[in-house]
Amino acid sequence: MEFTRTKVICTIGPATNKLSTLRRLYNSGMNVVRINMSHATHKSADSIIKNINKINQDPKSKYGPIGILLDTQGPEIRTGDTEDTLDLKVGDEVTLTVRDQVDVETSSIKINYKDLIHSVNPGSKITVDNGLINFKVLSKDEETLLCRVLDGGKLGSKRHVNLPGVRVNMPSITSQDLNDINFGIKSKVDFIALSFVRDKEDLDKLQEILNKNKSDAKIIAKIENQEGLDNIDEICKSSWGVMVARGDLGIETSLTDLPNIQRRIMYACGKWGKRSIVATHLLESMISNPTPTRAEASDVANAIYEGADAIMLSGETSIGKYPIECVNFLKLISAKTEKFNTLGYEKNLISHSDWQHIGISAKHLAEATNADGIIAITRTGETANLVSNAKPNGIPIYTFTNNKSTYTKLSLIGSCKAYLVSRINNHDKALQKALSILRSENPSKKTQKFILVSGIFSESHSEAIQIINI
Repeated sequence: MEFTRTKVICTIGPATNKLSTLRRLYNSGMNVVRINMSHATHKSADSIIKNINKINQDPKSKYGPIGILLDTQGPEIRTGDTEDTLDLKVGDEVTLTVRDQVDVETSSIKINYKDLIHSVNPGSKITVDNGLINFKVLSKDEETLLCRVLDGGKLGSKRHVNLPGVRVNMPSITSQDLNDINFGIKSKVDFIALSFVRDKEDLDKLQEILNKNKSDAKIIAKIENQEGLDNIDEICKSSWGVMVARGDLGIETSLTDLPNIQRRIMYACGKWGKRSIVATHLLESMISNPTPTRAEASDVANAIYEGADAIMLSGETSIGKYPIECVNFLKLISAKTEKFNTLGYEKNLISHSDWQHIGISAKHLAEATNADGIIAITRTGETANLVSNAKPNGIPIYTFTNNKSTYTKLSLIGSCKAYLVSRINNHDKALQKALSILRSENPSKKTQKFILVSGIFSESHSEAIQIINI
């Protein structure tokens, strides 16, 4: 498997939850698994986590660790539970209600959001089932909305509802989310993705929960609406990483402006030095087809040009027919695209410490000397983060740590290839161990050159950056 800067995240579902399939995904290039708590149960999630732990503990696993990302459902609005589907046709008038009892046969649709009536007005648009069905509000009373069907279709149970442009009056962390987060903490997941992040306060609430439970899970902020987009800079500063969640984002904002919105978010990630994920519909056609469309291949490449740390598959690997092929295509597209420079968002990186300047210098020195790689020796992973922020072009960051938790979290840092070693307290011994591993990985190359960045120094070598020839 060819090394690529861009990581691959796979959503795991019925098509991929077996240990044998997870191994195949891993050998094809999967770096992180996503557990979507909108669909997973704690029982199914626990099975996935145990299988990933088995792979990570296998000494024959030579591609680095697999990280585990738990994705919360968030404050979702959904239609009610019905036994039969409702066939909606363009021009039909239907009633939307927040009452507990509804009669589907009279075209009354239950919505589980008590403030629905007060949140919209005549003329407002309501979107259901990820934009497939759309309503226009005609009038309202205390309990119901009279709506006209703009785009019809068959409406089943518990379909997702969006209120474009409306601030939903629901907690950022619901009771279900809290239950799922506590499960994730107990299971020692590496990353928790918080859905529908609107501002810094939403992230602070999750961080308080993690701190209270002494969890070092990293927070991924999912940007899914206009309010989150408006506050992107403060969200970036308060999170470890950001996900461009294009599904809801394309409904809650302007679909025609979505490519520009994606670039705005990616620019902010480059500016603030945060991990970035581009998600949703990357290879959607491959849910049922063995190859992607030309537009999908270009879309993946654009995310890579924008400097994405990771690109994420959803239905393609959770329920699709060709999950292994999807990962193979992402790796092949990455390998081709990474031969070219990024769009350069990292050039606007704000340096908050001397160490960030050292990370940038390591990148420039490695490129100028045509180095085979950058060696980062780290306990917390921060050294690797700082070098990765600079986006070294086609140069791996060989990262060595003795911390198992740090080791798995390196799975989501762009350009990083992680190694778990027993001890790194002694600089010289840690370096010799690192060089020994790197020699064994490429024995055919007689001479190799590396740029060393380490926060652990010996008395004889106190420089932050060194050029190492072997």
